[in-house]
Amino acid sequence: MNILETIVKRKKEEVALRKKNVTESQLYTYDLFKRTCIHFHQSIINGSGIVAEFKRKSPSKPTINIGALSTDIVPTYAKAGASAASILTDIDFFGGADTHLQEVRPLVNIPLLRKDFMVDPYQIIEAKAIGADAILLIAEILTKAEIKELATLATDLGLDVLMEIHTADQISKYHDSIRNVGVNNRNLKTFDTDIRYSLDIFPQLPQDTVKISESGIDDPKTVIKLKEAGYQGFLIGENFMKTTNPGQACADFIQKIKSEA
Repeated sequence: MNILETIVKRKKEEVALRKKNVTESQLYTYDLFKRTCIHFHQSIINGSGIVAEFKRKSPSKPTINIGALSTDIVPTYAKAGASAASILTDIDFFGGADTHLQEVRPLVNIPLLRKDFMVDPYQIIEAKAIGADAILLIAEILTKAEIKELATLATDLGLDVLMEIHTADQISKYHDSIRNVGVNNRNLKTFDTDIRYSLDIFPQLPQDTVKISESGIDDPKTVIKLKEAGYQGFLIGENFMKTTNPGQACADFIQKIKSEA
């Protein structure tokens, strides 16, 4: 069993436990569930395109910034000019928590992407209830039918969907309710990273979507290269989070893009 299979197995166990503790009907009563979401895709198009990630650890990097607080860092991303923030909520493998997103929501006016391993409709409802504006669907762990079901539910709830692929064959799982498609430059089975995945796959991506390159982006020149290829969004996590001041690192990165473009 590879790391991705291990994560998905554990996630299904976790969701089963969550359902026992908080029912779907209870999630619908949460105050944050009633709010109108900020459009993730429009924010990407109209802004810097940078999706700055709050990630404290990962299976390949167990100590990126383990003591970081989302309430300290995500507002500095917004101030730096990020179009959106991605917040890891997976507990076991990424050191995340729902509260990392929930507590940030009233502090910023940019869209928040709940980044997790979504395998059940319950998690979509949960995402809306904790203040997310968008959710991630990973094509590698979902069937075409599952993506359709989860994407349709998310859209009905007012959430944007980012469908993540790693290889060209996964594009066939796309559903037309999805406005954003991301190419993960990191192989989730081996954690090897190469931006050539984004460059090679771009011509095959669905036309009427916002295209986002994810992972392995640590140089403003790489963003410029990806922009020239046609990408509009750039999800960056570890490059900012590994610094002593992620917000300043984000601001400096965005400024360098502007000066070098």
